[in-house]
Amino acid sequence: MWVYEKKLQYPVSIKNSNPKMAQYIISQYGGPDGELGASLRYLSQRFSMPDTVTKGLLNDIGSEELAHLEMIGTIVFQLTRNLSEKEIEDSGFGAYFIDHGTAVYPANASGVPFSANVLQSKGDVLADLAEDMAAEQKARATYDNILRLADDPDVIDPIRFLREREVVHFQRFGEAMRRITDMK
Repeated sequence: MWVYEKKLQYPVSIKNSNPKMAQYIISQYGGPDGELGASLRYLSQRFSMPDTVTKGLLNDIGSEELAHLEMIGTIVFQLTRNLSEKEIEDSGFGAYFIDHGTAVYPANASGVPFSANVLQSKGDVLADLAEDMAAEQKARATYDNILRLADDPDVIDPIRFLREREVVHFQRFGEAMRRITDMK
């Protein structure tokens, strides 16, 4: 079913540690509008979709969100590897470090752990697709906020890629909603 190539959907190669930026970006790993929630939402909603085209769309985008989760995890890992105690303390990364070391843990930027409470799967096709469109816009807005704070080109490049994929997903969900509405 799956063939795993040890390469990311888009390359991530961050040379400089930045635990403060990692604290911001972790929200796209396990925050309310992050990649983990998106993948679980779409892979759950696909079962109640009315046709194979829409089921396939949710399956494909849900699977791609898992690839994005891997990219975010890689970014966070690369931003926090080889930190000194002074860097940990000076950056405000200490509370996270005490609980998780430099492991990648699904939480939001405030440190609140991931919760399935952020997922929505209603079983109503139009409600779910509207939720999905909103979710993509919220993720895009989060990436916009990250880009406003980022100054490292090695971080900015993959974050821009991820932001653009949110726009494409929003467009695909909109097309699916129009197709479903036209069928009724």
